[in-house]
Amino acid sequence: MTHFMNNKDDMVTDAIDGIIAASGGMLARLDGYPHIRVVVRSDWDKSRVALVSGGGSGHEPAHAGFVGAGMLTAAICGDIFASPSVDAVLAGILAVTGPAGCLLVVKNYTGDRLNFGLAAERARAFGLNVSMVVVNDDIALPDLPQARGVAGTLFVHKIAGALAEQGGDLDSVTAAAEHVIKSTHSIGMSLDTCTVPGSPKEDRIPAGMAELGLGIHGEAGVEQIIYDNAQGAIEAVASKLETKMFKGRYVALLNNLGGTSELEMSVLAAELVKSRIGDKIAFLIGPAAMMTSLAMRGFSVSVMAVEEEDAALLQVPCSMSAWPGCVKIAPETVLPLPDGLAPIKALPSAHEKTKAFLIGCCNVLIAAEDDLNALDAKSGDGDTGSTLSGASRALLAAMDSLPLADHTQLYRAIGQELSQTMGGSSGVLLAIFFAAAGDASSSGMPMRQALMAGLERMQEIGGAKSGDRTMIDALIPALTAMEDSLGAAAKAAREGANHTATLTRANAGRASYINAEQLQGHVDPGAEAVARLFEHVSA
Repeated sequence: MTHFMNNKDDMVTDAIDGIIAASGGMLARLDGYPHIRVVVRSDWDKSRVALVSGGGSGHEPAHAGFVGAGMLTAAICGDIFASPSVDAVLAGILAVTGPAGCLLVVKNYTGDRLNFGLAAERARAFGLNVSMVVVNDDIALPDLPQARGVAGTLFVHKIAGALAEQGGDLDSVTAAAEHVIKSTHSIGMSLDTCTVPGSPKEDRIPAGMAELGLGIHGEAGVEQIIYDNAQGAIEAVASKLETKMFKGRYVALLNNLGGTSELEMSVLAAELVKSRIGDKIAFLIGPAAMMTSLAMRGFSVSVMAVEEEDAALLQVPCSMSAWPGCVKIAPETVLPLPDGLAPIKALPSAHEKTKAFLIGCCNVLIAAEDDLNALDAKSGDGDTGSTLSGASRALLAAMDSLPLADHTQLYRAIGQELSQTMGGSSGVLLAIFFAAAGDASSSGMPMRQALMAGLERMQEIGGAKSGDRTMIDALIPALTAMEDSLGAAAKAAREGANHTATLTRANAGRASYINAEQLQGHVDPGAEAVARLFEHVSA
């Protein structure tokens, strides 16, 4: 995998320069590149307890992204996944520690413990008051005597940082940090490993599997489990956390390990609050990327038992954009649709032949989902099959509420259903098609003419015409040939769909943004769907 970098050896210093440039003057750094890489608050006056943390880079926004009023005073940045040197840590301590003292927040890795610990000893020799806490929140390996420090470290940063900002002394800030550590437990899961710049990728997680309990440096997890869906992923994580959660209220921190989309993280958040531990979660932080593992495609969940004072400190506002805030979980609010959007539906009526016909058509589109998605991936965004199969499933679910015995009302009802359940431009166009067909049918037109009227209205509003490489290229010849027979219509639809593979320019839809080389030889997915429907109907 390639990375956006100039030189691997300069990547951390270049990133620090970018963080400082984007801070609007809130952050500064100590001199000493490349060996000393320390990010500090530019407004720090040493009047309160300093909070210093850090470790290897590659976990951004941790740690430099949490430097600011109410969290860290300084962050010490090592090489990627490597502890910073003793001199770098000492430089950070000396730069920010005043009479009130300094608390070091260290994740439980040997290099971090040794380097931060020795730096603390040297700082004490200078007469500074320095204390150190070690975070060990990872529960992936329950029998491990030295549990790792992972995303639960952020609870320490926020609570100890808020207390220090309010003027707490070193003893009280340290005691608060130790209380948080004892109350915090974390575990992560990933579908893939991370890739360290300049190193080959380790492909140890097979397709269809997820790794549970892996570390933030890409260390192997405690086990690999079958991955089914987001609900199952959260269930696996929650079952481990549940063994550490007792009575009381908890705050959960849902952390993106770096390569999971925001859409997926929102799905995981929904599953977390519905999970077996959901009734114990009173507050939520995230979902957000806070303690990452480069671009690992995974997430972690950290939980901490909270009293009122803990929750208050977590909710104190701070200026760092990397901190997503802590919100209280509230019941979901569902508001009714505005007047006019809740459709007036025709009375349902039974007609077994029509029902069987519609079910057959829906099943054809559902079965074609993967094929149509693959075609659409060549010329669009790869979702035509999913869009059509989703609408088909919705139509199947609504089958018994449709006016099956009244075809005029049925066209309109299908149009209403598609407008609500089918996304994208295809859903709108097909809703227009069926609505217009219903209007034409109500004026006495037979089926083929009514469908032709729907097609004309769809073209009028959508703008597509024959040769534009859309479903129109199969639909026009099919409806025209339908006057002869369904077999002729199916043959015409197939010929029209196949012809789209020879068209190297699309004038409508997402394919209009694709170059000729990518379009050549690939049938338009919408036209393919039309051809398959007519082939099914004529069989």
